[in-house]
Amino acid sequence: MNHKDLIKACQQDWHDYTEHSFVTQLAKGELNKSAYLHYLKQDFLFLKHYARAYALAIFKSRTLAEMREPLPSLTALLDTEMSHHVEYCAKWGLTESDMEGEPEDFGTVSYTRYVLDTGMAGDRIDLFAALAPCAIGYAMIGTQLINWTETQLDNNPYRSWIELYSGEEFQSGARDTIERLDEMLDEIPLNSQRGQRLCEIFKTATRMEVAFWQQGLNASIS
Repeated sequence: MNHKDLIKACQQDWHDYTEHSFVTQLAKGELNKSAYLHYLKQDFLFLKHYARAYALAIFKSRTLAEMREPLPSLTALLDTEMSHHVEYCAKWGLTESDMEGEPEDFGTVSYTRYVLDTGMAGDRIDLFAALAPCAIGYAMIGTQLINWTETQLDNNPYRSWIELYSGEEFQSGARDTIERLDEMLDEIPLNSQRGQRLCEIFKTATRMEVAFWQQGLNASIS
């Protein structure tokens, strides 16, 4: 099996995630500012737990080669992506201390703890299956939006978000994620109990991504 089998196993959830109203409104420049600010603050908190998950992948590794494998992603998260996120959020009037002090919304708690719990209870493959919808989905969304005829880049306050996730740096990282996941999945039969369990993990994490978008929209009407 491979990552495409995981996506096929949750087609409706994957569609709800990659074509969510939050995303389409963002592409058109119509997204409510309060929804976006809520998303940015919660995404900061999410990224912290995402880094913890990659650290957990090292803990779950058995060989030195396996331990080294997640290290570039962990280093990039802590040294680069988090810094870029803080710098970007500053342009929206959000400081690092603002985001550190922000309460975690229910969707953020549910998603991040699900990933960490999956990793603690299972093995490295379980953990990476739970992490996969984030990188793969954002890369797909970035590509879709930059090519979508209804996307408005001119005078769109969210243009930099679209360009970030459609850009080569993020797309390259996503390809690395897919390659690593496919290597792990290669010898696992899709219809085996193990294969179906991984499909369920991926599907649940995808549903969590849908909820993460939705909590942003909900913040604009609360």
